[in-house]
Amino acid sequence: MERAATVWTVGHSNHEFEYFAGLLTGEQIKLVVDVRSSPYSRFAPQFNRNALEEQLPRLEVDYLYLGDELGGRPSRDDHYDDDGHALYEPMSLEPAFRKAVERVKEDVANHRIALMCSEADHADCHRRLLVGRVLTREGLRMRHILPDGSIREEDEVNLGAVGDQAPLFEEGVPWRSTQSVSHRQRPNTSSVA
Repeated sequence: MERAATVWTVGHSNHEFEYFAGLLTGEQIKLVVDVRSSPYSRFAPQFNRNALEEQLPRLEVDYLYLGDELGGRPSRDDHYDDDGHALYEPMSLEPAFRKAVERVKEDVANHRIALMCSEADHADCHRRLLVGRVLTREGLRMRHILPDGSIREEDEVNLGAVGDQAPLFEEGVPWRSTQSVSHRQRPNTSSVA
C-alpha cells in the first residue's frame, strides 16, 4: 500500500533561530509554509517574515507566506462567533483558502514541507485544527515536530477532549478556535442596572 504524502507542522515558539533551524533540518524540511495571520513577533523577532526570508535560504530551505489565506485570525467579522472564536467551517470554504490548500498539496509532491505557526503546542493551534484537518481529510498525513525535536503522528494526538469541551471532531460540536482570537472589541451585551 502506498503511503500518503506527508506534511509536517512546527511552532517557532520562543526558540533561538539556530535551535529552530535544527528542528527543520532534523526532519529534512525544504519548504516552510508560514500560516500565521501576522508574520511578526515583538517577542521573537528572529521569526519575523523578513528575517525568515533572509535566514531560511541559508539552510537551503524555501519560505512561503500563506498566512493571508490559511491564517487563524480571519479578516471577516462573520468568521467569528460572539465570543471571538474563529469559525473554521466558513473559513475553510473561502476560495482563497481552498486555492492555498491546493498549493500546499502540489508543493508536497516536490518538497518536504512544514506548516509553521508561532504556537509551540500543535494540539490547540489552527495549523492543526484548521489547516491540518482539511489536509488530512484530503488524504495527507500529518506529522508534528514538537519543541524537543520529537515527532508526533496525527493519529497519536488526542482528538478527544480539550479541557471540558466535547471531542473536537465530533458531529454537532462547533468547529472553531479553542480560544478567542479576535482583536476586535466585542460589544458589551450585559445590561447595566
